[in-house]
Amino acid sequence: MTAWLPILIVLTSLVPAGGIFLIPQDRHGWRNLLSLGAALVKLALVAVMLVQVARGANYESAVPLAPGLVLLLRVDVLALLFVSLSATLWLLTTIFAIFYLRKKADLSRFFGFFSLCVAATTGLALSGSLISFFLFFELLTLSTWPLVAHKQDRPSLAAARKYLFYALPASASLLWAIIWLESHTGPVLFTEPPDLSGIDPWTLRAIFALFIAGVGAKAALVPLHGWLPAAMAAPAPVSALLHAVAVVKAGAFGVVRIVFDVFGVADMRALGLDVPLALLASFTILWGSWRALDQGEVKKRLAFSTVSQVSYIVLGAALAGPLAMTGALAHLVHQGLMKITLFFCAGIYDDRAGVKNIAGLNGLGTAMPWTSVCFTLGAFGMIGLPPLAGFVSKVYLGLGALEVGAPWVLGVLVASTLLNAAYFRPLVYRLWFLPLAPDAAVDRDTERGAIGMIAPAAVTAAASLGVGLLAASAVSPLGWASPILPRGYLE
Repeated sequence: MTAWLPILIVLTSLVPAGGIFLIPQDRHGWRNLLSLGAALVKLALVAVMLVQVARGANYESAVPLAPGLVLLLRVDVLALLFVSLSATLWLLTTIFAIFYLRKKADLSRFFGFFSLCVAATTGLALSGSLISFFLFFELLTLSTWPLVAHKQDRPSLAAARKYLFYALPASASLLWAIIWLESHTGPVLFTEPPDLSGIDPWTLRAIFALFIAGVGAKAALVPLHGWLPAAMAAPAPVSALLHAVAVVKAGAFGVVRIVFDVFGVADMRALGLDVPLALLASFTILWGSWRALDQGEVKKRLAFSTVSQVSYIVLGAALAGPLAMTGALAHLVHQGLMKITLFFCAGIYDDRAGVKNIAGLNGLGTAMPWTSVCFTLGAFGMIGLPPLAGFVSKVYLGLGALEVGAPWVLGVLVASTLLNAAYFRPLVYRLWFLPLAPDAAVDRDTERGAIGMIAPAAVTAAASLGVGLLAASAVSPLGWASPILPRGYLE
């Protein structure tokens, strides 16, 4: 099983995708059964792998694709962190999507591409080489484009075109970087950074810039972020997938891989690349928060919040100290839990109350208390209020900044926290402290029948609180991240 398990974990979403495409539109039960069954099997296999890795097992799969081209899947602690997050949130998002979309049109196409997207994310997480990473990175682009365009109305099609406008040049940049680097080093595996000593420093700086541009579009680094707010034209389950499970996380994960497993911290610092990357991440954090302030739609405010929040992961990778790295990897999970909660709730407000704009949130805390409690926990976590998940991430990033002699980062974190509060406080205030509009189409029965959507939101909201309260536990995201000492930072 050590050779087959990584392949099986990818196939548990890849193979069902093919079956789902073939299911007739009116066969809702079969489609839901296959989607949920695949998600449960994937989660079970990931759990088996977690247990076996804890016992000392090593997993590596090599699949020949063509002469000289091998698809390498390999399990390390970083891969486990990401694949566990994606498998867990895929199950919850599948449950939410089934109840949110119910019997709308083109669901076989939707859930088929949905499964392909998760297969790509899983393969990307388990990739053991640069070329394997690139192949799954591109599969992720191809499988998420139809999800953004799913409604096939004018805004959705425009958003899908904009997504490709950003994604395809980024893909070209990433491929160029890989070819350029591997022409000097040979195939790059993630087991250890390649020897870069024989390459001209300015060539290495150019290659690094191409890598960051390549993964930076999916990570929504400014100025490559414009596709993300536009993609909010997609259905709520797609928004949740883009922000918490797949695309932006794939970009941030790619930055971590490039910093620690391609260049290595020692070479990155010697080349003077750490400070520019930290400054880019800091600017993105502040710019995303600032732009969130003037958004009138709930989902677009959440989208600019993601632009800001995902760059905490990039910032931690750029600082590259043990504490900052720990905070960044923990935030990979923390942000996923908090942001998926918020998008679940935004979808429920839209589906049950017809509320898309922030002004429509007035009084919904009384009419939709379960949804509003979940939303409030997610918002408070994003602000960084203790003891929620976001507080833990920010504390470790702040301590990590001091550890590596970058106290200016504390100013970025404080400013970001104040901006987080400025754009989330009005939403929470409207929910709980303003009266329901007289013409609002909601009452105390609005949440009835929505248990299939509320339950996933409640699970992730409770997890956002739990990982903060239990941060010192060995099984918390922080506990997982703490032993991952980035190769090269001690050199």
